[in-house]
Amino acid sequence: MNFVKVIEITGENAVAQEDGQKLYEIVTEQLKSGQELQLDFHGVKIFASPFFNAAIGQLLKDFGSDDLNRRLKFEHLSSVGQEVLKRVIENSKKYFSSSESYRQAQTEVIGNLSRN
Repeated sequence: MNFVKVIEITGENAVAQEDGQKLYEIVTEQLKSGQELQLDFHGVKIFASPFFNAAIGQLLKDFGSDDLNRRLKFEHLSSVGQEVLKRVIENSKKYFSSSESYRQAQTEVIGNLSRN
């Protein structure tokens, strides 16, 4: 099993989508090569959905949830981080299991909301 110290990517705050994207790329590379991966959140104190959406949520478009549960582990994730992650995973499962037209509509609504 390979290990990633998340604090080396995010610092104490795992909030930025850009940091999540960096972690996503690392995780995807490892999982596509058949590896198991443990994400160590030791020292990370603040969590936000944009980070987890980019880092973990979009993995559900590439991998099945059973596969991810088996090969991706989380260590030292605070209870707050666990709750944010759980919500992101639930939303991502719904999003990626929806029809393409629904996903496009949802993306447009979110884009419109972010511009206001």
